[in-house]
Amino acid sequence: MRKISNVFYITIGLIVLAVGYGVIDPVHFEQITNSGKAFVASTFGWYYMLLMTALLLISIFMIFSPYGKIRLGKDTDRPQFSTITWIAMLFSAGMGIGLVFYGAAEPLSHYAVPATEDPFTADAFKESLRKTFLHYGLHIWALYGMVALALAYFQFRKGEPGLISATLKPIFGARMKGPWGTVIDVLAVFATAFGVATSLGFGAVQINAGLDYLFGFTIGIKSQFIIVTVVTFLFIGSAWSGLNKGIRYLSNTNLILAVALLGLILILGPTMLILNMFTDSVGGYFTNLIDMSMGTAPLNGENRGWLDGWTIFYWAWWISWSPFVSMFIARVSKGRTIREFMAGVLLVPSFFGFIWFAAFGTTAIDMQDSGVANLASLDIELVVFEMFNELPLGTLISLFAILLVTSFFITSADSATYVLGMQSTYGSLTPPNSVKVVWGIIQSSIALILLSVGGLGALQNTIIIAALPFSFVIVFMMFALFKSLNQELD
Repeated sequence: MRKISNVFYITIGLIVLAVGYGVIDPVHFEQITNSGKAFVASTFGWYYMLLMTALLLISIFMIFSPYGKIRLGKDTDRPQFSTITWIAMLFSAGMGIGLVFYGAAEPLSHYAVPATEDPFTADAFKESLRKTFLHYGLHIWALYGMVALALAYFQFRKGEPGLISATLKPIFGARMKGPWGTVIDVLAVFATAFGVATSLGFGAVQINAGLDYLFGFTIGIKSQFIIVTVVTFLFIGSAWSGLNKGIRYLSNTNLILAVALLGLILILGPTMLILNMFTDSVGGYFTNLIDMSMGTAPLNGENRGWLDGWTIFYWAWWISWSPFVSMFIARVSKGRTIREFMAGVLLVPSFFGFIWFAAFGTTAIDMQDSGVANLASLDIELVVFEMFNELPLGTLISLFAILLVTSFFITSADSATYVLGMQSTYGSLTPPNSVKVVWGIIQSSIALILLSVGGLGALQNTIIIAALPFSFVIVFMMFALFKSLNQELD
């Protein structure tokens, strides 16, 4: 137990308080967190838009700058994982369940309730894909990439522990080894534990919906308890085996399954329409990127409400996930140059996401337009399964999708368990298995408890609120990174 830091005990205490409040008075908990989320979105929306845009510009600059030749490690270090495995790992940690959960549902939602266009029109169709590309494209990977770059640089190049607080030493010095450093690391661990618990809860709901749709597997807390319990055993076993075995093999499996499922949709769906909408929407995305990145709709209350509920919500959500995802990406990126690292993190997952959402979104909207299925009236977790049902081999594709969701489910959870173990053992690259098991049980327990009282929405709100202070930490991380990089090039 001497390897365990105070971050472990403090964070668990905060988790108990938050979850306890959610259990004792879930209605009031959700009311308070809804108010907090609304305040953050309306007051700091402009700030989130500027921050995410700045991170995208900085990440592009890093690819072409003189810093690009610097290696994340010693000059003689080389990557631990092959490029394909590396991409599979960062992709699985960074996107995961969201691809399947929202692949068809989000573009369809923007088509039915667009940001600026009239609903159910050709212009709304185009905008729906552009907005989805915005939410899952370059901005999110610029965020993950820059935070991961700071972590990997200080950890592998400068020999610092793999902690968020350690990246701020160029600015704050030894104070990061004291209480202030602990506060920052607790914030990161808290966001990670709750963020992944929320994902576990939503993942269980979607798997449950898919099994019910296919086999009549009753929807409810009992079914979701069984799903979470089974997945917990699987992801703890994967985390126990380490990066080079369980997590590595599962990440490669995820990529193979995702590419196969995407291929089926491209072939069985409206192929030519998908390809044309992909091409047109990518062009529209880049044409409108500046406006979408900076637009805050200050004079249009209706459009501003859409932004608060979607784009600004997403920016806060991804910021809250950045400690976990970025730490994991940093951990598997030792030995790569900054140029190679940033180009890979920024471009490859974004491009795959564009193809994915174009395929799933176009297929769903085409079905809605043609009257094949009224997908827009369904709950989010059912949209993709009803869409599959209208395709040839629908049952087989649905089973395939459930397998992919489960695989993503396990990979996200075991990656988070590994990161939580690192963060609560002074940044150890090989956290004890006992600590990983404890964190695995804690994450699943949070998900189950809040599923049972209907508290996942409030938990999601809590993470969004916690993203605000962590966003300031990210700003300081960028200043510290450039300060150290400049000293290295001098």
